[in-house]
Amino acid sequence: MNHILDDLAGLLAWCAEHGQPGWRAEAISRWLLQRRVTSFTDMTDLPKGIRSALEDDFTIWSTKIAKHDTSMDGTEKLLLELSDSQRIECVLLREQDRRTVCISSQVGCAMGCVFCASGLDGVIRNLTTGEILEQLLRLALLLPETERISHIVVMGMGEPLANLDRLLPALARAQSADGLGISQRRITISTVGLPQAMDRLTSDNSGYQLAVSLHAADDTLRTRLVPVNSSIGVAEVLAAADRYWEASGRRLTFEYVLLGSVNDSPEHARKLVRLLGKRAALVNVIPYNPVMGLPFREPSKGAVEGFLDVLQSHGMNVQVRKRKGSRIDAACGQLRRLAAGSPVPPKAAEALQSFT
Repeated sequence: MNHILDDLAGLLAWCAEHGQPGWRAEAISRWLLQRRVTSFTDMTDLPKGIRSALEDDFTIWSTKIAKHDTSMDGTEKLLLELSDSQRIECVLLREQDRRTVCISSQVGCAMGCVFCASGLDGVIRNLTTGEILEQLLRLALLLPETERISHIVVMGMGEPLANLDRLLPALARAQSADGLGISQRRITISTVGLPQAMDRLTSDNSGYQLAVSLHAADDTLRTRLVPVNSSIGVAEVLAAADRYWEASGRRLTFEYVLLGSVNDSPEHARKLVRLLGKRAALVNVIPYNPVMGLPFREPSKGAVEGFLDVLQSHGMNVQVRKRKGSRIDAACGQLRRLAAGSPVPPKAAEALQSFT
């Protein structure tokens, strides 16, 4: 059966074939994404015949919840099983009046970041537009009727810029008045830095917040941590990020995962200062959330404070990501691997040897 969330144009065509006006498709979208119905029979302002026909031709749910964990801080994480039995993760984070969701764009990841659980098995496939949207719908259903999703971060499993053809239509639906009505300013796309895809985003739609995952300020260390960097280079990543900033006017975010005794020294911080210079940027420092089976560890409190002191003393705009959901393995890919009982694959183990 066709996934109702996968293709708005297809739904418009279906309405035309059934003698229905185009606004019926918009009404169906509102029922799903705004009113959070879980079945076509609940769409009470649609004719019964149309509801029955929708039941025959479409499905709302292409996933099932394989695991649902809740942390004491209010963070909720879903492990979703897809129609082909692959699994992905998505997270709801609560902080004051913000309701942020973190969603995945691929099953697995091809970027090979050695400290990340998402990419240990490589990439399996891209998610469809419907599978991306369904994560939003699943997470929205965790909220009471009085609350709505306020922010979206595409920082879950996968490299978002490697799946723009399916991601951008999903985000467009999320922004739509018939969808979630979320401003582009409240949607962040995270990338390890794929210059050609970054330039495509710059050209096609530069309204999103862009977060570039650096993790190191020189090519030698970054290539060890992010192997795809060997064919790109830090300079090219920054050049593409600058082009995005020039087109969008949006402040860039550079993410830096602090790994204990790997990239967390004052000298590493000074290199980062020299690299970023006077860019209008935010540095998001992320103390590492340990992953079972990997040799990396959380940085000490002193190392974190020393790293931040260097950045702040040079006038850099810095924030430290608060750890949320650590008790439910909320870091990307951890819940999926734990549920599967997966060890570290041989290729990943080889890449990790230099850090042990």
